Amino acid sequence: MTRVISPAALRELLLSATEIALLDVREQGVHCQGHPFFACALPLSRLELMVGDLVPRSSAPIVLIDGGGEGLAERAAAKLAELGYTDIAILEGGCAGWKAGGGELFSGVNVPSKAFGEFVEHHYDTPRVPPQEIRRLIDSGRKLVILDSRPYAEYHRMSIPGAIDTPGAELVYRVHDLAPDPETLVVVNCAGRTRSIIGCQSLRNAGIANQVVALKDGTMGWELAGYQCERGSTGAASAPSAAGEAKARAAAEHVARRFEVKFATRGEVESWRRDPGRTLYLLDVRTREEFEQVRIAGSRHAPGGQLIQATDEFVGVRGARIVCIDPARVRSVMTASWLNQMGWSEVYVLQPEGRDGFAGWTLESGPRSPTPLGFKPWRTVTARELVQRRQQGGVTVLDLATSLRFRERHIPGAWWAVRARLDEARAKLADAQALVLTSEDSTLAHLAAPEAAALWPDAEVSVLKGGNAIWFAVKLPAETGIANATTTPDDVWYKPYDHDHAQDYEKHARAYLSWEVALVEQIKRDPTIRFRCYD
Repeated sequence: MTRVISPAALRELLLSATEIALLDVREQGVHCQGHPFFACALPLSRLELMVGDLVPRSSAPIVLIDGGGEGLAERAAAKLAELGYTDIAILEGGCAGWKAGGGELFSGVNVPSKAFGEFVEHHYDTPRVPPQEIRRLIDSGRKLVILDSRPYAEYHRMSIPGAIDTPGAELVYRVHDLAPDPETLVVVNCAGRTRSIIGCQSLRNAGIANQVVALKDGTMGWELAGYQCERGSTGAASAPSAAGEAKARAAAEHVARRFEVKFATRGEVESWRRDPGRTLYLLDVRTREEFEQVRIAGSRHAPGGQLIQATDEFVGVRGARIVCIDPARVRSVMTASWLNQMGWSEVYVLQPEGRDGFAGWTLESGPRSPTPLGFKPWRTVTARELVQRRQQGGVTVLDLATSLRFRERHIPGAWWAVRARLDEARAKLADAQALVLTSEDSTLAHLAAPEAAALWPDAEVSVLKGGNAIWFAVKLPAETGIANATTTPDDVWYKPYDHDHAQDYEKHARAYLSWEVALVEQIKRDPTIRFRCYD
């Protein structure tokens, strides 16, 4: 039987320097309604897809939480034990017990990173300028450059007119060519606040000569002020010139000294990889293109800006060792400097070796696509076979993609379900004779198939080969909406622009921005939070 840990004992673990993974196994949308500050979202529905990266050492201490009395933590504990995890506990009373024991519950997503961004703005008095002032400066002819600190996909979806995509840790690396004239005002933006603040303060910490400001409230603030964002922009920053890179390296050296960045050799990292008693994350903080061109075997892609923006999505074990990888040493130093300030104690920058920085390492290339833990393929049907069988009748399609993906498009007539709530789907679809499971790429459907077969013992259960991706790729019919839902669509967090109507966007955008700002006061009530200050 899995042991139970009290809220008081968990608090002591969080205050100590020992390793601990605090994992909330509710769906992400439910997790966002309230959870302890350091809890990482690991939905039971997608556990096998995520846990190998989030908790790479099977003997790492894990504490599971749910809302309290739901049984989700117990189900997750059994699954983790099947996958080989050996040190598992359940928080007594779940989130309700944590609150009853005097613990603080935080709503929202990526809370440690968001709260840290607000802390940084207050501590450093990071300059921010409202969109109306930026609009006035543009109209006045002021020499300025707007740098969007988000990943390209977000930038491409919507951006400030004229902005150049320069994600997170790329800012210090590329800014010297983008704003060579020190008289040029540099404006950093994101969708809301965090990446604008961290990006702006990164450039200030690096000591660039230009005046640097954050666009207050990012693209949300821009649209709330009545201005239009562009859709489909492609203005990505180019790789730095030799002169620009030299300046970036010098700036990074300054940051490394100020923020006590530690460095590690290949020999040290190799010895850590062999240490069975400690968790190690090898995180490559370069662009995806660089990562897929060549990387250290076993490393993961964690672009620097996103690693700071969503640390809880990349690193699940507090107290673990983190090694940041970038042969240029600029993006790795900037990322490590922020992780230090967030309170991570064992963060290192990998010292590059050889001409390309990777001498002596086993290398690999191409997209990284690890097999989920415990994956066993189930019998499949092709898209064409499914079309034919549906024409004959008697086939029910059950889609396990996220509610957002399902709402955007799905196989006509398909039902939407959450894997961890298949019993609710069973109640609605009790008479299914043949059940075809699908998901984004079919992986989740394969994982869920044995569970569906147990719930529908008299039905033929199969998986759509290649999942929705193949169905859409061969341009078979699709429909939108979420009318055929078997459960509440609270599986994922809905960004403000994910809501259906314009008036909903404004309401949710304002609420989101207010939530971010309020975090700086809420963290004062939680003694387990210890950000570091460097003056």
